[in-house]
Amino acid sequence: MPGMHSSVHVTNILGLVGFLVLWIGFFECAKLLIALFKHDSLIGWAIGPLGVTTLYLREPSTPFILFNAIFPAVVSGSVLYLGLFTAFPSPLALPHYLLVEILIVSGGVLLTSTGDFINALRDLRYPLWGEARILRSIQYLRASWASIHFTPFGVSYLRDKFDSNPTDLLQAF
Repeated sequence: MPGMHSSVHVTNILGLVGFLVLWIGFFECAKLLIALFKHDSLIGWAIGPLGVTTLYLREPSTPFILFNAIFPAVVSGSVLYLGLFTAFPSPLALPHYLLVEILIVSGGVLLTSTGDFINALRDLRYPLWGEARILRSIQYLRASWASIHFTPFGVSYLRDKFDSNPTDLLQAF
């Protein structure tokens, strides 16, 4: 693979920005699609710099935790491969070596899905239920500067279990 660095260049800057937005958009849509398939009591959701997060009352099952980590990673890798290495016009001119394809796709998957894999390992190793799960999620989301929104069920749950409204609870963190 001599001269590989000289054969990598941007063919269309606007196309590259659009591709990156589509790549992250498909990744986040895959995560939202998984959240829609979960039929559990939704406490709330959060929108922040790390994407969209949903807060559920119960700890999900082990297959669901694994699916929640693997499916968005597969979507991310597929979008990267289809957008950069197939017959579609690519915003980057890249050499079509198998090693380059593997490195770029796996690097992109690691970039987007490392947090999901770490969360899955944490949930499998240290499962939490009920109030502890809600408090851990709220603390993590407040630390990441996310905007947390509670559902009507979530508001009644906070009043019942913590004897607090969402504003007071969020200020406590």
